[in-house]
Amino acid sequence: MATTELNYLVDFLKSVPFFSEVDKASLLLLCKDAKTEHFGKNDCIIEKGAVGDGMYVILEGKVKVHDQSHLYSTLSPTDCFGEYALIDEEPRSASVTALEETTLLKIQPKNFVDLIATDRGFTKGVLSVLIKRHRELDIIQESLAASKKEIELSNSKMLGLIDGAMDAIIMFDSNFKIVLANASANTILENDDVVKRNVLFFLDEESAHILESLVKSHLSGEKEGMNTYLPQEVKVIGSDETETLNEGTISTYGTGDEMFYTLILRNIDEKVLAERKINSLTNQTKYLQEEIKQLTNDYGIIAQDRTMAKVLDLVEQVAGTEATVLIQGETGTGKELVASAIHNASDRSEKPLIRINCGAIPANLIESELFGHEKGAFTGATASRKGRFLLADKGTIFLDEIGELPLDLQPKLLRVIQEGEFDPLGSSETIKVDVRIIAATHRDLLKFSKTGKFREDLYYRLNVFPIVVPALKDRGDDVCLIADRMVKQFSKKMNKYVEPLTDDQKNFFMQYDWPGNVRELQNLIERAIIVSNNGQVNWQTIIPHASVEAKVSENTESNRILTSTEMVELEKENILKALRQTKWKISGENGAAALLQLRPTTLTSKIKALGIERPV
Repeated sequence: MATTELNYLVDFLKSVPFFSEVDKASLLLLCKDAKTEHFGKNDCIIEKGAVGDGMYVILEGKVKVHDQSHLYSTLSPTDCFGEYALIDEEPRSASVTALEETTLLKIQPKNFVDLIATDRGFTKGVLSVLIKRHRELDIIQESLAASKKEIELSNSKMLGLIDGAMDAIIMFDSNFKIVLANASANTILENDDVVKRNVLFFLDEESAHILESLVKSHLSGEKEGMNTYLPQEVKVIGSDETETLNEGTISTYGTGDEMFYTLILRNIDEKVLAERKINSLTNQTKYLQEEIKQLTNDYGIIAQDRTMAKVLDLVEQVAGTEATVLIQGETGTGKELVASAIHNASDRSEKPLIRINCGAIPANLIESELFGHEKGAFTGATASRKGRFLLADKGTIFLDEIGELPLDLQPKLLRVIQEGEFDPLGSSETIKVDVRIIAATHRDLLKFSKTGKFREDLYYRLNVFPIVVPALKDRGDDVCLIADRMVKQFSKKMNKYVEPLTDDQKNFFMQYDWPGNVRELQNLIERAIIVSNNGQVNWQTIIPHASVEAKVSENTESNRILTSTEMVELEKENILKALRQTKWKISGENGAAALLQLRPTTLTSKIKALGIERPV
């Protein structure tokens, strides 16, 4: 080998890590007995299983270390392979093949061993490299040990997380064989030994087909990745034949032939049952609402009599507007119920309906209740407070017994109606509100204003749309319908069965004038249910006698002679009672004339003469 070539090889070996610590003189001795070999692309350099005959240093080109199709590594210039052939004659554990035109320097084992034995510098250099490599291996080994602990800890945490999950987690391979299942999965599969079993065997036919299709689509390349919700519920059939309905997701990991899938299932049996129950209750609610709507004409108000039906017509007309409404009627006629009906039928029904009884709050507190106050506005005002008008913003406020509102507060209410603004007590800040106002009273506010106790301009502002709620005595059969409902309600509330009203018992309700209206009726029925015995109520002892009967009784007992005026009044009351009982039917077998034993024409004349008019 020429001197120039030898010098080139010596310099080249100095750049090879294995010989980097050996001096040039020793490397020159090594190179004298080494030889270069050339290999073409795909030429086999070392065959797996063959006995090694030397160590190779890559001078040019590139080789691969492999076992058939499995690639271990790729080597390039300054890399070495076959080092073990220097010290043993064991079969090689892998093959080495040239990837391109490659030139190698082959070092014979005999030359290497001779230099180790005779050249102290060579031996020292090689040992230095080996010691350095050993130290590096120690560091790598320590790092691997630490990594192993970290991996084991991570695996332990992951397994703990998987096993502690409430959802069933099942991992399986591309052949659908289960490789891992957590405790929740074992529960729904009803089997603690599911590893290596086919996951499809635990699913019904439809669910198994869905899962099989998803996996095969992924394996065939139709889907590059998979991390998706299952398109429909999965029915799992456990080993004990228990069926559960689940929703789930499927995802994949791995490459090539090593492909695995993770199926996560969540039991939705309770959810499905709850949804069915909700649907059932919703349908039942809708049905009951329709029944109530038919019975109560939509607002919880029984209104079969023409007088009350007209009130509901007015409610329908005004509800969709922003008009202020004044509800008038005797105490206990249900004015608040009418106000609620207007609010519920309006565009503000989703917002609050704020109620306040102007007659139930002391005069010195009513302003604070309506408009609010600031902290320290008056003695005892230890904190700021929102008024009812602010609470009702975007909704409706119902001012019951508006006739009792103190005169000095009425201008402030008038300002809210006109301008939609007010100043809280003790504040200089003006607050804007959007409130629909409904007021109610048992008084004749126009007459009341003439006495100076109510502002006439406020009356006209409130009386934009008046509604008069008729007294119970003027509502015909409504009194019996309301009584029937209240009997059922109080019977259920007190858990006491009471027989429904008979026709004779209903006559007692029809004959009484009900001066306290619906409120009085409610109180009497509640009392009747309390004192009922074995489902029976003696309504004659519960319902007071009609006013006319009471007068007759008093007059009879006292033997007092009635005046002509009293006789006329008595006759008028008697005719009115007959008309109410017959729903203002005059002629015919069931008419008022028959009850009074008068000719229909005679009764008609008396009605005109006495100034009797049918309530509207």
